[in-house]
Amino acid sequence: MVLTVFTWRYGGREVYLYGSYNGWGDGTVMNSMNGSTMALSAAIDLPPGYHQYKFLVDGTWQVDEEQLRVIDEQGVINNLIFVEEPSVNAQRLPPEAVRGTLDLDSIRDMQLEASSSGVLPNGRILQLPEDRTDASRHRLFVHLSSFKAHDLMPNSGKALALDTEVAVKQAFHIMYEQGLPVMPLWDEQNSRISGMLTASDFILILLELHQFRALLTDEELEMHTISSWKNEKLRYQRDVAGALLPLQRRELIQVGPDDSLTDVALTILRNEISSVPVIHSPEDGSCPQLLHIACLAGILKHICRHFRHCLQYLPLLQQSICNLPVGTWTREFGWANNRTLLTLHASSSLGCALNLLIKARISSIPIVNDNGVLINIYSRSDITSLANGSVYAHIQPDQTMLSQVLEVLNESGHDRYRVCTRFAPLYTVMEVLSDPAVRRIVVIDSSTRRVEGIVTLRDVFNLILS
Repeated sequence: MVLTVFTWRYGGREVYLYGSYNGWGDGTVMNSMNGSTMALSAAIDLPPGYHQYKFLVDGTWQVDEEQLRVIDEQGVINNLIFVEEPSVNAQRLPPEAVRGTLDLDSIRDMQLEASSSGVLPNGRILQLPEDRTDASRHRLFVHLSSFKAHDLMPNSGKALALDTEVAVKQAFHIMYEQGLPVMPLWDEQNSRISGMLTASDFILILLELHQFRALLTDEELEMHTISSWKNEKLRYQRDVAGALLPLQRRELIQVGPDDSLTDVALTILRNEISSVPVIHSPEDGSCPQLLHIACLAGILKHICRHFRHCLQYLPLLQQSICNLPVGTWTREFGWANNRTLLTLHASSSLGCALNLLIKARISSIPIVNDNGVLINIYSRSDITSLANGSVYAHIQPDQTMLSQVLEVLNESGHDRYRVCTRFAPLYTVMEVLSDPAVRRIVVIDSSTRRVEGIVTLRDVFNLILS
């Protein structure tokens, strides 16, 4: 047996070491090294040979991205260590190997003698075979198709709607107080849900009014009801070039309680919306009933709840996000799609951010410093924060810096954003995104905190339902 020291250098309240050396049985508690709050270690007697291991950090499985990684037969990524015979002066893996990820067959066939053919490519990551990827997607598709929209509904709760004759100003405050980025609209005259009021509506309202007025006031916003705004929006809307074009009226997009979760998710994706009302229409023609507002986060929570303890059947979810066509990335890591991640500085204007959100048709923008280090994030839904203290009535978007707006947002005390590294497993990202308050996760370098990409709810569903 050889006493082997394992280290975890990234902190955590409770960190346990698990490994193949004991059949992934009881974990070993890792203790701080020399009083450090970040570096922890554990020493274990191991027999010579290869051993897989990983860390349970505050309830989440993690691997050390700086050490050699391996994909096992189930498609799970683990760290790998080779323990040498004490009496044998065997060559260790070359330094170039420590950042690689290999399949087990490659490891088993690899010769330990140092030679040019034995050097592993730096950063190599083996992709999951296409048939196993398709199998994971098929299992998810079948699962979602076997559950209905009513399965997303809580045992007790309420669904709120705004009357179309409510003033925009009042609607602004209600959405802020309720913490809702979108609300259905009730048409009293026709006794039906007629549409949705979104954060994008408020962005367009501020941009439109600011175009004609130097300063917004309470009175100016109070003159506009939701119905009058919707009629105005139907006549004109900015295209990506800033011109005014006529807009075709779109019927309310909705789903029924018996629609499958697959259909609900695809309805949201195909119509480029963030949520969809679940409406029951009685056969007798009586007033339709608003039952629930379905969103991708709710469907994702359903997936995580059902597959949390059987991930071996979904190897796709155990892949690192950097190894999957998911998310939007900076040019350095832009392998997932043809889009390039857009960022802004804190000195940029609020007007610049709002225009970029609308014209680029994105939901959020990372705010970075001159070195690309993450400072904060600004999202479409953040527009409702301007209702706090009627801030919207006292600002000019083109003369207000994002740093000033972010100060208001930070006063809420809520987490402004969540982060991960590009080596995070897809399932870990899905767990984070299943929180309705979290609609995207920023990918950063663990040591420099430079922004590398962003993964949204829509990205995850485009991947698993494509």
